[in-house]
Amino acid sequence: MTKVVLPELGNGIDKATVSFWFFKEGDTVKEKQDLVELTTDKAAFNLPSPCSGIMAEIFFNEGDSVRVGEVLALIQE
Repeated sequence: MTKVVLPELGNGIDKATVSFWFFKEGDTVKEKQDLVELTTDKAAFNLPSPCSGIMAEIFFNEGDSVRVGEVLALIQE
């Protein structure tokens, strides 16, 4: 299993909000495909998949706040 982790976002930004998931649990994803759109108080950005596989589990729903370093989802390679 590969963990999809919220990366560091820049100086003073320690959290983001999940705006939209492009896939649901059970979907096949390819490496570098956009998985999730996240927003901060400064910008919106898409987080790409670190690998190809099956979206095994999503831990945060749309509208949830996520801290840097937290696991957003798991991908079964």
